Amino acid sequence: MLSKFYNFKNFKGDFTGGLVAGVVALPLALAFGVQSGMGATAGLYGAIAVGIFAALFGGTATQASGPTGPMTVVSATLVAAAIEMNGTLDNAMSIIVVTFLLGGLFQILFGFLNIASYVKYFPYPVVSGFMSGVGLIIVILQLFPFAGLDPSKSTVAVIQNLPKLFSEANLYALALGGVTIVIYYLFPLITKAIPSALVALIAASLIAYFTKMDVPLIGEIPAGLPSLKLGGILDIDPSAFGMILEYAVVLAVLGSIDSLLTSVIADNMTKTRHNSNRELIGQGIGNMLAAIIGGIPGAGATKGTVVNINAGGRTRLSGILHGIFLLAVLLGLGQLAAHIPLCVLAGLLIPIGFKIVDFKGLKHLLKVPRADAIVLILVLFITTFGSLIQAVGIGVTLACLLFMKKSGDLSEQGMEVGNVSDLDGSKPWQDEIEFYEAYKSKVIIKHLYGPLFFGFTSYFKDQIKELPDDINAVILRMDRVPYIDQSGIYTLEDVIFDLREQGIEVLLVGLNTQPRDMLTAVDIIPDLVPEDDLFDEIEASFVYLRKKFKQQAVEA
Repeated sequence: MLSKFYNFKNFKGDFTGGLVAGVVALPLALAFGVQSGMGATAGLYGAIAVGIFAALFGGTATQASGPTGPMTVVSATLVAAAIEMNGTLDNAMSIIVVTFLLGGLFQILFGFLNIASYVKYFPYPVVSGFMSGVGLIIVILQLFPFAGLDPSKSTVAVIQNLPKLFSEANLYALALGGVTIVIYYLFPLITKAIPSALVALIAASLIAYFTKMDVPLIGEIPAGLPSLKLGGILDIDPSAFGMILEYAVVLAVLGSIDSLLTSVIADNMTKTRHNSNRELIGQGIGNMLAAIIGGIPGAGATKGTVVNINAGGRTRLSGILHGIFLLAVLLGLGQLAAHIPLCVLAGLLIPIGFKIVDFKGLKHLLKVPRADAIVLILVLFITTFGSLIQAVGIGVTLACLLFMKKSGDLSEQGMEVGNVSDLDGSKPWQDEIEFYEAYKSKVIIKHLYGPLFFGFTSYFKDQIKELPDDINAVILRMDRVPYIDQSGIYTLEDVIFDLREQGIEVLLVGLNTQPRDMLTAVDIIPDLVPEDDLFDEIEASFVYLRKKFKQQAVEA
């Protein structure tokens, strides 16, 4: 009977995957809980609720969900603002819970309204600047706990009080935090079978415990099942409604982007296809239940999902078991977690913060179009030292305005700026018919028309994914592409890389000056696309392929 609902051939892999994902999630859940300002318990509660229910109702079979860096940064900002408004965490809990609840509800609505199809249109510089800003926030806010000092509420406060790090730092905490980071980075050189974050957490905590180091600890974690946190939500001061709505929308949008990006990674690893709308509904349900029990919201966790899949996880049971493992830890080992030093958690979060920073985007700042670089820097700066909400809003608005200006400039220069036309390549152009008829089983020709920019990149990727995997080459005709932005650059890089991984050669035909300069500046030409695969005219590419196919036939 049960076999109708679950294939037990997957149980061993699902069990192992869920267990490993849970082990990876444990130290991060505790650390993110502390950083949120609600305590380690809130991180654990959130990991349990989101982990179990996002897996149960979500649209990605192998997704492992829980608190993530970006979601925690937004949550921490909300918690700080709510405490400032109400004096204490206990008094602010009703505002926090309602915001988390509303954020989850928005995600469910996003799923039913197919908002997932629009999330993918966010410009790369906005996403890059925001994620890098989030990474820097995590690093900056952990500097004081790393030194054994009380955490600051904002990055600005940390910068203002930076001299305290040198005059009041706890040397024991600094040493212990340093040991944590060293183990985190070096242990994978010994073995990757055991998560380095867990090893670092246990080893550093044991050192502190047995040497009686005088360092701040997590403190008592409540035993048993969490209680409901719905008391007082009907008595919230109306003046807080604006803040609640703002943060709920940001959490919903950010959680959706975070989860869907992880879903794409899972798809690539398992060769499956997730259901975006169902994924958002599942994440929303998980976040609403996390809010009800006082947990912080979460999203699809990339690291947990990857280790789940690598350990054998193949169905949603693996994600559910990952949450159940954390529940077992809460019920059985909660008292041991009370002895974990805060500097150790800071030592785990600092490397994670740096991992979130988009060093690729930052490295290419002087090489990508100036408008994209401006947007990225502005969003990064506002995210790190200002408002997360304003950062995204300003970034998207500015990116759209700058693109419209660029399109106007191109038109004034006499260059065509149209829409995507005949990208599917189903209708060969007049100068392609003869070659197409002879080699249509081996070569696909794609026509690009108009700027390759952030509004088109998702569609472009989808079209390329639908290509048959038994072809030998893809020709991208780009003579009608006058301009390529940072989103287009990295999308083209991903597409070419994926095709080459499948053994499919990619030829670029008719590159205009700006696209060619951009691809050369970021080393796509010649590192990924050698000069031999670049052609000014379509006929030259045909001559090259005919010669290559004849040579292959002779060698066969």
